[in-house]
Amino acid sequence: MTILATKKLGNSDMELTRIGFGAWAIGGGDWAFAWGPQDDKDSLEAIHRALELGVNWIDTAAVYGLGHSEEVVAKALGTSSAKPYVFTKSGMVWNEKKEIDRSLKQIRRECEDSLRRLKVDVIDLYQIHWPVPDEEIEEGWTAMAELQREGKVRWIGASNFSVAQLERAMTIASVTSLQPPYSMINRTVESEILPFCERHGIGVINYSPMHSGLLTGSMTKERVAQFPENDFRKRAKNYQEPYLTLNLRLAELMKTIGARHGVSAGVVAIACTLYNSAITAAIVGGRSATQVEGVFPAASLKLPEVEFAEVQSFLADNF
Repeated sequence: MTILATKKLGNSDMELTRIGFGAWAIGGGDWAFAWGPQDDKDSLEAIHRALELGVNWIDTAAVYGLGHSEEVVAKALGTSSAKPYVFTKSGMVWNEKKEIDRSLKQIRRECEDSLRRLKVDVIDLYQIHWPVPDEEIEEGWTAMAELQREGKVRWIGASNFSVAQLERAMTIASVTSLQPPYSMINRTVESEILPFCERHGIGVINYSPMHSGLLTGSMTKERVAQFPENDFRKRAKNYQEPYLTLNLRLAELMKTIGARHGVSAGVVAIACTLYNSAITAAIVGGRSATQVEGVFPAASLKLPEVEFAEVQSFLADNF
């Protein structure tokens, strides 16, 4: 196992590798926000390879595959000698018809269900997935703090919260981390949210640094056109014109920069987000061992200032 550089997550005692394994896609294809069909065997190999390479944390959520992602993570951990930190999320529940509802009133029950599916005694980082409905934030965060005091979860974090919502949570209990979307296509958190987190010592683990595959360097218009109906990206704004053409041009620039270092465009995309001092680490999905190996150099690549400026110049001229 490779020894990778780490960075401390907020007020926790956890030192995280600069990338972690994201388990959204391994939930499989049979739910509303799926990435299309997924073979569990490929998922297990992907997790095992990430752990072999030294990645020391996994991020999943109860809703990914409607519980299936957590079960796959548990199976992978049960057949590995590695002991990574395990993060999961609450606040999205579903019924027998697989209809998803966003509620912060069932967090305690959700936590018990996640502990059971993950087959762990304690969750290292428990996060509210979405601050929806807004009026339930205080009730939800109070439940999170109670779970932490009871030792069912070690640290508590938020995902997709605004600055105002973080401030409301902070009046109840400390916020260890925030999980926002952040890529060079979606930079909305740069102006307010990331500076706020940095000022208040809140760790940040960003998701979708490659913008759900758009910045991997392997995405094409033809591939997008062939997405299965159960791939949420088929309907996502940035996969439609006129955005798609521009996004693929950005990916080509990242591919050119990556070639100088012998890495993929995806690695450069991840490195661009890690360039921001507020970011603790990035969540990087992997659907196969080969995909994991392809993005793994992002765990250690420090993008030179001149090349980061190259990307910023392109963004300023085109976005």
